[in-house]
Amino acid sequence: MSRVGRKPIPIVKGVQITQKDGLITVRGPKGELFARVHPNITVDVSQSEVVVTRRSDEKEQRALHGLWRALIQNMIAGVTNGYAKKLEIVGVGYRAEMKGKKLQLMVGYSHPIVFGPPEGITLETPTQTNIIVSGIDKQLVGLVAAKIRSFRPPEPYKGKGIKYEGEYIRRKAGKAAATTGTK
Repeated sequence: MSRVGRKPIPIVKGVQITQKDGLITVRGPKGELFARVHPNITVDVSQSEVVVTRRSDEKEQRALHGLWRALIQNMIAGVTNGYAKKLEIVGVGYRAEMKGKKLQLMVGYSHPIVFGPPEGITLETPTQTNIIVSGIDKQLVGLVAAKIRSFRPPEPYKGKGIKYEGEYIRRKAGKAAATTGTK
Protein backbone atom coordinates (compact mmCIF):
# COMPACT_ATOMS: atom_id res chain seq x y z
CA MET A 1 0.00 0.00 0.00
CA SER A 2 1.26 3.48 -0.81
CA ARG A 3 2.24 5.41 2.31
CA VAL A 4 1.12 8.69 0.79
CA GLY A 5 -1.89 7.33 -1.07
CA ARG A 6 -3.53 5.54 1.85
CA LYS A 7 -3.74 8.67 4.06
CA PRO A 8 -7.22 10.22 3.96
CA ILE A 9 -7.37 13.87 2.90
CA PRO A 10 -9.29 16.03 5.38
CA ILE A 11 -11.82 18.40 3.80
CA VAL A 12 -11.31 21.93 5.09
CA LYS A 13 -14.34 23.96 6.17
CA GLY A 14 -15.75 25.95 3.24
CA VAL A 15 -14.58 23.47 0.59
CA GLN A 16 -17.02 21.38 -1.47
CA ILE A 17 -15.85 18.33 -3.42
CA THR A 18 -18.02 16.60 -6.00
CA GLN A 19 -17.30 13.70 -8.29
CA LYS A 20 -19.20 12.70 -11.41
CA ASP A 21 -18.11 10.42 -14.27
CA GLY A 22 -14.41 10.55 -13.31
CA LEU A 23 -14.37 14.36 -13.07
CA ILE A 24 -13.57 15.73 -9.62
CA THR A 25 -14.52 19.33 -8.82
CA VAL A 26 -13.17 21.24 -5.83
CA ARG A 27 -14.87 24.54 -4.90
CA GLY A 28 -13.60 26.90 -2.23
CA PRO A 29 -13.42 30.55 -1.22
CA LYS A 30 -10.75 31.39 -3.82
CA GLY A 31 -12.24 29.57 -6.81
CA GLU A 32 -12.91 26.25 -8.47
CA LEU A 33 -10.61 23.53 -9.87
CA PHE A 34 -11.35 20.47 -12.02
CA ALA A 35 -9.43 17.27 -12.72
CA ARG A 36 -10.23 14.13 -14.70
CA VAL A 37 -9.18 11.23 -12.48
CA HIS A 38 -7.31 8.28 -14.01
CA PRO A 39 -9.69 5.34 -14.67
CA ASN A 40 -7.69 2.95 -12.43
CA ILE A 41 -7.99 5.27 -9.42
CA THR A 42 -11.14 5.48 -7.29
CA VAL A 43 -11.96 8.57 -5.24
CA ASP A 44 -14.45 8.22 -2.36
CA VAL A 45 -15.77 11.53 -1.03
CA SER A 46 -17.45 11.63 2.39
CA GLN A 47 -18.51 14.59 4.56
CA SER A 48 -15.15 15.10 6.30
CA GLU A 49 -12.51 13.37 4.15
CA VAL A 50 -11.51 12.05 0.75
CA VAL A 51 -10.03 8.57 0.34
CA VAL A 52 -8.11 7.56 -2.79
CA THR A 53 -7.81 3.84 -3.68
CA ARG A 54 -6.43 1.85 -6.58
CA ARG A 55 -7.69 -1.26 -8.35
CA SER A 56 -4.56 -3.43 -8.30
CA ASP A 57 -1.00 -3.57 -7.00
CA GLU A 58 0.77 -3.02 -10.32
CA LYS A 59 3.73 -0.63 -10.32
CA GLU A 60 2.03 2.01 -12.48
CA GLN A 61 -1.11 2.01 -10.33
CA ARG A 62 0.91 2.30 -7.12
CA ALA A 63 2.57 5.42 -8.56
CA LEU A 64 -0.79 6.86 -9.65
CA HIS A 65 -2.24 6.21 -6.18
CA GLY A 66 0.14 8.58 -4.40
CA LEU A 67 0.07 11.05 -7.30
CA TRP A 68 -3.70 11.49 -7.31
CA ARG A 69 -3.86 11.82 -3.54
CA ALA A 70 -1.26 14.63 -3.73
CA LEU A 71 -3.05 16.30 -6.65
CA ILE A 72 -6.39 16.35 -4.82
CA GLN A 73 -4.72 17.66 -1.66
CA ASN A 74 -3.06 20.43 -3.73
CA MET A 75 -6.44 21.33 -5.22
CA ILE A 76 -7.97 21.67 -1.73
CA ALA A 77 -5.03 23.80 -0.53
CA GLY A 78 -5.24 25.93 -3.68
CA VAL A 79 -8.91 26.86 -3.33
CA THR A 80 -8.44 27.70 0.37
CA ASN A 81 -5.04 29.41 0.56
CA GLY A 82 -3.71 29.68 -3.00
CA TYR A 83 -0.10 29.34 -4.12
CA ALA A 84 2.63 31.88 -4.83
CA LYS A 85 6.16 31.77 -6.26
CA LYS A 86 8.58 34.64 -5.83
CA LEU A 87 11.21 35.54 -8.41
CA GLU A 88 14.19 37.86 -8.04
CA ILE A 89 15.92 39.78 -10.81
CA VAL A 90 19.68 40.24 -10.44
CA GLY A 91 21.70 42.49 -12.73
CA VAL A 92 22.55 46.13 -13.36
CA GLY A 93 19.68 47.71 -15.30
CA TYR A 94 17.51 44.60 -15.09
CA ARG A 95 13.98 45.38 -13.93
CA ALA A 96 10.33 44.40 -14.20
CA GLU A 97 7.14 46.44 -14.17
CA MET A 98 3.45 45.88 -14.73
CA LYS A 99 1.86 47.45 -17.81
CA GLY A 100 -1.83 46.89 -17.13
CA LYS A 101 -2.15 43.14 -16.60
CA LYS A 102 1.02 42.33 -18.55
CA LEU A 103 4.53 42.03 -17.18
CA GLN A 104 7.27 43.99 -18.94
CA LEU A 105 10.83 42.77 -18.38
CA MET A 106 14.01 44.64 -19.20
CA VAL A 107 16.67 41.96 -18.79
CA GLY A 108 19.57 42.92 -21.01
CA TYR A 109 18.07 42.41 -24.44
CA SER A 110 17.71 45.19 -27.04
CA HIS A 111 13.95 45.13 -26.50
CA PRO A 112 11.66 44.68 -23.49
CA ILE A 113 9.91 41.32 -23.07
CA VAL A 114 6.14 41.59 -22.55
CA PHE A 115 4.50 38.57 -20.91
CA GLY A 116 0.73 38.17 -20.55
CA PRO A 117 -0.21 35.68 -17.81
CA PRO A 118 -2.77 32.93 -18.51
CA GLU A 119 -6.23 33.10 -16.97
CA GLY A 120 -6.20 32.34 -13.25
CA ILE A 121 -2.70 33.74 -12.63
CA THR A 122 -1.94 37.14 -11.14
CA LEU A 123 1.44 38.82 -11.37
CA GLU A 124 2.71 41.51 -8.99
CA THR A 125 5.90 43.55 -8.87
CA PRO A 126 6.32 44.94 -5.34
CA THR A 127 9.74 46.30 -6.35
CA GLN A 128 11.50 46.57 -9.69
CA THR A 129 13.56 43.46 -8.94
CA ASN A 130 10.87 41.19 -7.45
CA ILE A 131 8.02 39.35 -9.16
CA ILE A 132 5.26 37.40 -7.38
CA VAL A 133 3.32 34.80 -9.38
CA SER A 134 0.13 33.69 -7.59
CA GLY A 135 -2.96 31.61 -8.29
CA ILE A 136 -5.01 28.65 -7.08
CA ASP A 137 -3.55 25.97 -9.40
CA LYS A 138 -0.14 24.84 -8.09
CA GLN A 139 0.94 23.36 -11.43
CA LEU A 140 0.05 26.49 -13.38
CA VAL A 141 1.79 28.80 -10.87
CA GLY A 142 4.98 26.74 -11.17
CA LEU A 143 4.73 26.63 -14.96
CA VAL A 144 4.31 30.42 -15.29
CA ALA A 145 7.19 31.06 -12.84
CA ALA A 146 9.42 28.72 -14.86
CA LYS A 147 8.42 30.47 -18.11
CA ILE A 148 9.32 33.90 -16.68
CA ARG A 149 12.63 32.52 -15.37
CA SER A 150 13.41 31.07 -18.82
CA PHE A 151 13.53 34.56 -20.38
CA ARG A 152 16.91 35.12 -18.66
CA PRO A 153 18.06 32.21 -16.46
CA PRO A 154 20.84 33.09 -14.01
CA GLU A 155 24.33 32.70 -15.44
CA PRO A 156 27.12 31.11 -13.36
CA TYR A 157 29.81 33.83 -13.61
CA LYS A 158 28.14 36.95 -12.24
CA GLY A 159 24.77 35.45 -11.21
CA LYS A 160 22.81 37.85 -13.43
CA GLY A 161 19.33 36.83 -14.51
CA ILE A 162 15.94 35.83 -13.10
CA LYS A 163 16.01 33.33 -10.24
CA TYR A 164 13.61 31.88 -7.70
CA GLU A 165 13.71 33.47 -4.26
CA GLY A 166 16.28 31.61 -2.18
CA GLU A 167 17.68 29.69 -5.18
CA TYR A 168 21.40 29.00 -4.90
CA ILE A 169 23.40 29.72 -8.05
CA ARG A 170 26.59 27.68 -8.39
CA ARG A 171 29.27 30.15 -9.32
CA LYS A 172 32.23 29.51 -11.61
CA ALA A 173 35.58 31.24 -11.46
CA GLY A 174 36.30 33.58 -14.34
CA LYS A 175 39.42 33.56 -16.45
CA ALA A 176 42.60 33.28 -14.42
CA ALA A 177 45.16 36.01 -15.04
CA ALA A 178 47.91 34.89 -17.38
CA THR A 179 51.14 34.21 -15.55
CA THR A 180 54.49 34.22 -17.23
CA GLY A 181 56.39 31.06 -16.60
CA THR A 182 59.84 32.39 -17.63
CA LYS A 183 62.50 33.53 -15.20
